[in-house]
Amino acid sequence: MTAVKVVDASALGAVLFAEPEAESVAARLRGSGLVAPTLLGYEISNVCLTKLRANPAQRADFLMAFGNWSEIGIDLVAVDHEAVLRVAEQFALTSYDASYLWLAQRLGAELVTLDRRLANATGAR
Repeated sequence: MTAVKVVDASALGAVLFAEPEAESVAARLRGSGLVAPTLLGYEISNVCLTKLRANPAQRADFLMAFGNWSEIGIDLVAVDHEAVLRVAEQFALTSYDASYLWLAQRLGAELVTLDRRLANATGAR
C-alpha cells in the first residue's frame, strides 16, 4: 500500500521551479500518493505569476515548469470549510494553509511543506 502525503504549494513550487530545496522535497514525495486541497492550482499559478513578474527573462522556463504540475498526479480534494476555519483559528493560520493541515489530519497523512508556520502547526497537532 502506497503512503499518502499532502503536498502544499511551497513544497510543490520548490520542485517545479527548481528551488534550492527541490531535491529534498522530491525525496520526501517520491513513491507516495499525493493529495492536496483543490486550491492548490490557484496557489501554484500564483507562485508562477510571482516568478514571471520578478524574472521576466525566465518566462519560457517558468511556463514550462508550470505546465508540468498537472502531470504529477496530485489528487485534488474538496475540504470542509467550517472545519478548516476551526483549524485556522486553533493554529493561527490562514484558511489556505489550514486547508492543507486539515486534509493531512483527516487522512492521517504527512504534510509536506516548506512553510515554517505550517510545519510548526503539524508538530502541534
